[in-house]
Amino acid sequence: MRQRGGHRQCGLQRLWRAGAGLSADAGQDHPVVGLASKRRPQNSFNIATVSTTGWSHVQHLGGPRGFLEMVDDKAPAFADYSGNRQYISTGNLATDDRACLFLMDYAGRARLKVYARLEAVALDAYAAFTELLTLPGYKAKLKRIFRVRLESFDWNCAQHITPRFTEEEVADAVRPLRERLGMVDSEIQSFVD
Repeated sequence: MRQRGGHRQCGLQRLWRAGAGLSADAGQDHPVVGLASKRRPQNSFNIATVSTTGWSHVQHLGGPRGFLEMVDDKAPAFADYSGNRQYISTGNLATDDRACLFLMDYAGRARLKVYARLEAVALDAYAAFTELLTLPGYKAKLKRIFRVRLESFDWNCAQHITPRFTEEEVADAVRPLRERLGMVDSEIQSFVD
């Protein structure tokens, strides 16, 4: 993907990387690995596609943590569940497979734009993908899988990303405090009794 002039003018060429240079052994250097990893799995992102009239269409896509997953050494894929209503995006991808995934990690203050070509994969076409992206206990029906073929990516500046945390992350962070408070409360109660 061609580098934009604005990056050159601002001296930000280092933030723009061509995906073609990623090898099968790219490992942790793959841009999606960090945001699709078990350490900080995504439960939502935005996807932009282009219509036949040239207009962009941006849609929020959500699912359980881990619905965007590395399916092999080079490519991530994501599950499309019933309820996401990806009708316009899916229709756009039928005529133009280019898309941009916009991934946010508010807790880690990171923002990643993934420029890619998306391939809709039938559930019975790649049993291994379907098995990997089927999350036990999730009630929504898996409709299709989108395989992401990376063209380029861009990490954005964290300056204006306000850290935000999920209820689960906050609960994990305060758990030791609650446990200590419970111990202190028990100690105080033992003196009162």
